[in-house]
Amino acid sequence: MLARARGAESRRMITVVVPVLDEADEIAATLASARDPEVGEVVVVDGGSRDATVAIARSLGHRVLDCPPGRAAQMNAGAAVATGDVLLFLHADTRLPAGFGGLVREALARGAVAGRFDVALRGRRRALAMVAAFMNLRSRLTRIATGDQAMFVRRDVFERLGGFRPIPLMEDVDLSRRLRAAGRYAALRAKVSTSGRRWETYGVLRTIVLMWRLRLAFWWGVPAERLAALYPRHGSDDTRVRK
Repeated sequence: MLARARGAESRRMITVVVPVLDEADEIAATLASARDPEVGEVVVVDGGSRDATVAIARSLGHRVLDCPPGRAAQMNAGAAVATGDVLLFLHADTRLPAGFGGLVREALARGAVAGRFDVALRGRRRALAMVAAFMNLRSRLTRIATGDQAMFVRRDVFERLGGFRPIPLMEDVDLSRRLRAAGRYAALRAKVSTSGRRWETYGVLRTIVLMWRLRLAFWWGVPAERLAALYPRHGSDDTRVRK
């Protein structure tokens, strides 16, 4: 009986943090995918939506915070009020796979301090499957994840690292780089699905080239503030303060 009680006390519950900005078309499906026995709460952090995003999230019973726009700031705000000891950061156009909570808990029980999922891109273009395959391979080889891959991390580790740095771009890459030195990183093969709208809107090849240019420039020390001006934005990708 005592052992069972201790086991219940040590069980890690997940807080899912969802930064949003004008995502009324996506948010209901995203929040539905976040239902899982291992999830204690979902915190939606709004950056000033002008559509029905906030109303939809609240109608589904989720806590909604208001925050100045900026994905890093929004995710830090959600983490600050989280009650779970595992944080999972979910983009508003990304959907989690069934049973994701158990996969996260199992990865952490095996000694990982953080991790991410493989990704599949939703869209009409056949090339998106190849793009996703290369994203997954690159991430597995480099141990660097993007936010589209539903990054998760032990809360104590996230707090020790100081959370996301307040930069307008590459906040996920920057955190991944710091997590590599914090302990084991789990690259889960279960797939989240995320919208391929950026590739379809701006062109697959053009977007690939741009993303590699941005990533390499960031690695070479170009400030994220300069790179942000080159980044194509849509919905929650828009970190600029609106006039």
